[in-house]
Amino acid sequence: MKAFVMKEIGRVAFMDKPVPQPGPADAVVRTTRALICTSDSHTVQGGIGPRENLTLGHEAVGIVDVVGSEVKDFRPGDRVLVGAITPDWGDLAAQNGYPSQSGGPLGGFKFANSKDGVFAEYFHVNDADANLAKIPDGISDEDAVYCADMLSTGFMGAEHGNIPMGGTVAVLAQGPVGLMATAGARLRGAGLVIGVESVPSRQKLAQLYGADVIVDFTSEDVVERILELTGGQGVDTAIEALGAEVTFQTAVKVTKPGGTISNTGYFGEGEFVGIPRAEWGVGMADKTIATGLCPGGRLRMQRLLQVLETRRVDPSHLTTHEFPFDEMERAFEVSDKKLEDVVKVMITF
Repeated sequence: MKAFVMKEIGRVAFMDKPVPQPGPADAVVRTTRALICTSDSHTVQGGIGPRENLTLGHEAVGIVDVVGSEVKDFRPGDRVLVGAITPDWGDLAAQNGYPSQSGGPLGGFKFANSKDGVFAEYFHVNDADANLAKIPDGISDEDAVYCADMLSTGFMGAEHGNIPMGGTVAVLAQGPVGLMATAGARLRGAGLVIGVESVPSRQKLAQLYGADVIVDFTSEDVVERILELTGGQGVDTAIEALGAEVTFQTAVKVTKPGGTISNTGYFGEGEFVGIPRAEWGVGMADKTIATGLCPGGRLRMQRLLQVLETRRVDPSHLTTHEFPFDEMERAFEVSDKKLEDVVKVMITF
């Protein structure tokens, strides 16, 4: 089968690989749609170290091709979604309530990390009964694939943010995860959602998904503006959606004492991430820093699909570019280099 791989740090290419085979509890899925993520760029740039000939990608939907002998709930021909995170549900971390960390820190993040990812004609799914979800007839592949990571991670930012009903929220960066965090904050009952973004096309999307006010960091001081908007108090919740130290530090600065900084960003470089001492109350301001890895699993995916089925959120506006799999190299370049006002690139198979 054809696969799109990381040949070495800084280099990607197509290569031929054998079709994967399922274990007794696993499944193999024929890919129909996939999305490119900034995390794929981090991987190629060496964010998780060398990964020679590793198939990239972790956001996909498809058709079940074959299942293992122990799989009960899925059959060949089923149209399915798989989360970007595929935990080992028997692991102690999963039993302790942290399935994304099963098998060790970030252990649930298998695709394009510890095993081949989804940028291939077929991909392997461990623990199929617990990690696959059937896609309802009324939801397209193009919409369903957003549940794999973008909705799950963005909504996680809102969930971990402890947003009080009618509370104030700042979402720092309005890329695809930030946009879904904005939508999630609105769904969680935020009374004021502030979107921080400089790109005009993303500012418009932020307003579409529920931002009440846009703060452009290129033309105004973000901290001063957010304090002004909140009567000098700061926000109840700041969601970091970029993975940059300056953005994280801004999140700490704009959060009120007793509030929550919810991190969804992938910090792809540097040994440390600094916390601004004074705005942290020299460690005593009761500001909670919450982190998490995109929740996965069948139940999570089913719930996100229900959000789409009832039209609470329409993720289709995130798709700015679409390429066939054969043009993956160009598609990856557009996403990686942030060309042509890209937000999200859809791959068709």
